[in-house]
Amino acid sequence: MKCRSPYNLSWLVALASVVSLLGCAYSFTGASVPSHLRSIAIPLVDDQSGFGEAGLRERFTTELTNLFINDNSLEVADRGTADSILEGVITGVSDAPAVVGQGETVTKRQITVAVRYTFQDMKVRKKVWEKTFSHWGQYESGGGLSQRDAGVQEAIRKITEDILLETVSGW
Repeated sequence: MKCRSPYNLSWLVALASVVSLLGCAYSFTGASVPSHLRSIAIPLVDDQSGFGEAGLRERFTTELTNLFINDNSLEVADRGTADSILEGVITGVSDAPAVVGQGETVTKRQITVAVRYTFQDMKVRKKVWEKTFSHWGQYESGGGLSQRDAGVQEAIRKITEDILLETVSGW
């Protein structure tokens, strides 16, 4: 049986559009920071990993701060004046073989960084979330410290993106 009326097709297109728009509206409802939070403090992350990487705390904190500045959902402020605070601890860093090539030689290594972060709403004095994040970065084996640093930076980039998303869209 064929549908000969152009109105049936128009009705179906209209219905699909409405359903599509409702889906979009729903997906945006939980994605914004509450209006009473306008600023965030991001103190220097603590390093309890025991890995001994010089400058790791500073690199991590700088990457996270720059993400928040570029995102512009919350203004980065000093701890004493901020509406919210994001505090973290680097809990672990591991460096292990990732790809073993011919003759059982390690061709790539994987560095994994784990952190625990807490996000607090200072206006209502409430812990919003506390969560552990972990990501990895790979680098060529035998490439020296500059290659390892690239792997560390990749892991930091992935983790800080997850922290930003959890903070600004976890509502």
